[in-house]
Amino acid sequence: MTAKQLTLSIESPASDWLKRELADFNAFGQNTIVTSTETEQIRLKTYVNEFWTAKQRAANALHEISYRACFKPQLPRFFIERLTLPGDAVYDPFAGRGTTLIESALLGRVPIGCDVNPLSSIMTLSRLNPPTVDQVANRLSRIEPKDVKYPKKLLVFYHPETLKQICALKKYLIKKEKNGESDQVDQWIRLVALSRLTGHSSGFFSVYTLPPNQAVSVDSQKKINKKRNQEPPLRDVKNIILKKTRTLLKDCDDQIRKLLRYASNQACFLTQPSDSIPQIASNSVSLVVTSPPFLDIVNYAQDNWLRCWFCGIDPAAVPITMARKVEQWQCEMTKVFLELERVLKPGGHIAFEVGEVRHGKVKLEEAVIPCGIEAGLTPLLVLINDQKFTKTANVWGVDNTTKGTNTNRVVVFKKSN
Repeated sequence: MTAKQLTLSIESPASDWLKRELADFNAFGQNTIVTSTETEQIRLKTYVNEFWTAKQRAANALHEISYRACFKPQLPRFFIERLTLPGDAVYDPFAGRGTTLIESALLGRVPIGCDVNPLSSIMTLSRLNPPTVDQVANRLSRIEPKDVKYPKKLLVFYHPETLKQICALKKYLIKKEKNGESDQVDQWIRLVALSRLTGHSSGFFSVYTLPPNQAVSVDSQKKINKKRNQEPPLRDVKNIILKKTRTLLKDCDDQIRKLLRYASNQACFLTQPSDSIPQIASNSVSLVVTSPPFLDIVNYAQDNWLRCWFCGIDPAAVPITMARKVEQWQCEMTKVFLELERVLKPGGHIAFEVGEVRHGKVKLEEAVIPCGIEAGLTPLLVLINDQKFTKTANVWGVDNTTKGTNTNRVVVFKKSN
């Protein structure tokens, strides 16, 4: 397909309504700037505005599970509400913490996810079938903190008695799973415990450390402890799990639980590479909303070693792709796009969120457009959600205006009818 043909197809009436809405968007008091994104093959209209809120807590509390490089729930909601109907299937091939899937469920869509990371299904599926607070409290009361062996190296993070509680819980959960006896309550407790392993407040099991979306090394934590002149305090693991459970479930009324039950019964989650997903039928997905791994940014084993320890997972055995060159990244993305083109319904869409990397020297929205074209998809537009503040940027000492951490850059593709 030539660039001229593509230009004709993206100006078709079928896509004009979305462009008009983006061009006229003014929900947060600012007008859209319309510019363009160019590659060798095509020139796309690019719409810049604050299309969803910058507020951190403006979504269902069920989303409040930290994970590095995750996008806000408002991003998938923006596209799900405009490009699907209730009952449609929404797919995320790089599911991460499950934001797209949870938001799909809350909107009455069928969530489908895939991620090579085994932690992804742990973080997602239990939130599609959450227990009640009373069920969690009753289950926790039955787990006895018996004497267990614990890895002494972890004492840089935890008080000895806290670490005993963590290890007793870990042993209980792994045994239940190994025996095929793990239920929705056990799975929920595992999820919440994962989210509380390390952090920077008394709401976590650990002494003060980095934010909860990653774990520093033992040596790094020793340095933090020395610098802050701190020792791990005693924490009540069960009470912390219960407190976080109440927070996560505070918005789960009867109507929300009804939506989640429907979604849970229909949901599909695959733990495997997303470039080959024969389990998902061709022409079955209405919308894909995803954010892929960027260029050499996230070190899986380094970020997740403590979470993997708690779940009994070998992080070195997880085949995470870390592309260091744009060409290598494009090769990997093209393989994924070929599968996305197959599973999409005719007329279905992809909202592919990428970002600036390497201090803005590489713009992945430009790099990803040829991948979709090669797979037979039509690029429609680029949307840049421009926000004034992000918590992550401040935590990491990043200047919002120079490193792109306050923007989401989304390329929208369509499968021909």
